[in-house]
Amino acid sequence: MEPDTSRSRTVQDFSVDIDAIATLIAETQLESGEIPWCDGQKTDPWDHVEAAMGLSIGGYLEEAQRAFEWFARIQREDGSCYSSYLQGVAEDKTRETNSSSYIAVGVYHYYLITRDIGVLKEMWQTISAAIDFAVSLQTPEGEIYWAISPEGKVDPMALLTGCSSVFMSIKCAIAVANILGHKKPLWREALEKLGRAIKHKPFLFNMTKSRYSMDWFYPILAGVLSGDDAKRRIDKYWKKFVVEDRGVKCVFDEPWVTIAETSELALALSSMGNRDLAAIVFNWISDRKYEDGSFWCGFTCPDIIIWPEDKITWTNAVALMAADALYELSPAGQIFSHRFWESLDFSS
Repeated sequence: MEPDTSRSRTVQDFSVDIDAIATLIAETQLESGEIPWCDGQKTDPWDHVEAAMGLSIGGYLEEAQRAFEWFARIQREDGSCYSSYLQGVAEDKTRETNSSSYIAVGVYHYYLITRDIGVLKEMWQTISAAIDFAVSLQTPEGEIYWAISPEGKVDPMALLTGCSSVFMSIKCAIAVANILGHKKPLWREALEKLGRAIKHKPFLFNMTKSRYSMDWFYPILAGVLSGDDAKRRIDKYWKKFVVEDRGVKCVFDEPWVTIAETSELALALSSMGNRDLAAIVFNWISDRKYEDGSFWCGFTCPDIIIWPEDKITWTNAVALMAADALYELSPAGQIFSHRFWESLDFSS
């Protein structure tokens, strides 16, 4: 259907064609509500929710709701969901904590735009079960194991990026609980333990993943690190992952700059209050687009070879989210802002 034009704008001054990006996601979405990476490819729940957030920003509110409903249908009784699907059929039956819990971020993001408490109520059981699943895999030290295998065995490995994402999901779930009047002190306790683990116990996390730039900035993006701690982390690894005037590498040892990681770094910088540098970073990718206004997935440096050539839904969604944070396209642009979260009452 057509987007809600009261919330959808094309803003050429920002070098982001909001309508083109949101329309790409909406046209890729299946009738069931599922949003695959691109036509004919897999869907994973985390990226599905990210794409739904792009729909919300672009004004495709009914489509975003259908995406949430699809997530609720594929959720298992224990609150988990499988790692990937193809047209609704599970392909990888690993159950990841970060993917299963991210629905809380998507629904709260939708609420910030619409103030629709009805959707929060409809999705509450899904959110609650998802967070309970993630918290059930938390250790006494505070980290959260990343997954349960297809054979039903807990994988005793914690990922820094994944745990940072779960931290953000728990925050959003607590915010939803507060709006609806539900008391969740165990979630608050889990959030505090997880935050301490991320900040002070790096030895708990799988260091082989530190070659990924997400491990660098996700603790900032999720709001675990803020202020001087965030600034020091940005400065420490900037040269490791950033290609000046180009963007952010997915992994430090490969010459591949990705639109998603560059947009997420811009989001992280904006979240900590460094909007000027965030705008500079985001501007580096402003012309890395197809003729229809959608963004590339990534490109090699220094030869600028586009790879892959698919138009990826979640990549375009996060570019839209970065633009939202920088240029206040919607009320959800503040969702990663450290100052925004400091203003909320998390005492319950």
